[in-house]
Amino acid sequence: MAGKLGKVALKPVNVALGLAAGALAGALFKQVWKLASGDDDAPDAGDEDRGWGEILAAAALQGAIFAVVKAAVHRGGAISAKRLTGTWPD
Repeated sequence: MAGKLGKVALKPVNVALGLAAGALAGALFKQVWKLASGDDDAPDAGDEDRGWGEILAAAALQGAIFAVVKAAVHRGGAISAKRLTGTWPD
């Protein structure tokens, strides 16, 4: 029962961490894109004035940054949960 209760108790924390990770990844992507391209705005797939290469490069960079931030936040959350509960979360 304690395992299920722990999972339920950690659910809101995981949701909050997920939202924070998304916001952090978005802000980080904007900064990296600005440094890499010199442009303040990343291209959008529907932007008529941008080429395929620029759009796909931006999408790949954004995806990579999001994946790294998500993995770091998830791993940090799991380590914190183990320290608090003594067991590794599922």
